[in-house]
Amino acid sequence: MSVFPEVGDAMPAIALDTPEGGKVSPADFAGRKLVLFFYPKDDTPGCTTENLDFSALQGEFDVAGVSVLGISKDPPTKHAKFAAKHGLTVPLASDAAEGGLSDALGIWTEKSMYGRTYMGMERTTYLVDAAGQIAQVWRKVKVKGHAAEVLEAARAL
Repeated sequence: MSVFPEVGDAMPAIALDTPEGGKVSPADFAGRKLVLFFYPKDDTPGCTTENLDFSALQGEFDVAGVSVLGISKDPPTKHAKFAAKHGLTVPLASDAAEGGLSDALGIWTEKSMYGRTYMGMERTTYLVDAAGQIAQVWRKVKVKGHAAEVLEAARAL
């Protein structure tokens, strides 16, 4: 049994910082389906593509009654610049605080590259039902086609 929330568990209601200076929590979306996509870093090729893909489908998520929130450890000011630079329509939130949502979900994890270990975000997406329960999890996401796959799963929920 995992110590981290899994399918069927409640999504932790941990607040995140928004680029507008406010706070947002998964609990704020009660009564509505929610997609939380966690990505490593603003303005890197894969993360930019993922954010553009979710933004391109924003209208379809809206029609399906699904809120979408992109999350990384980048500070809110960097999110604002990233969103403006690429014309992103999906709202972003910062999970910079230690003990934040990505820590609670177990996706802020040790990674390694070129023999160096470091802490980083595991690219992961959560689909949360209207009751706040985790309905589906995609771990170690491959970006190509992912946003469309999540949209189909959200429509079917």
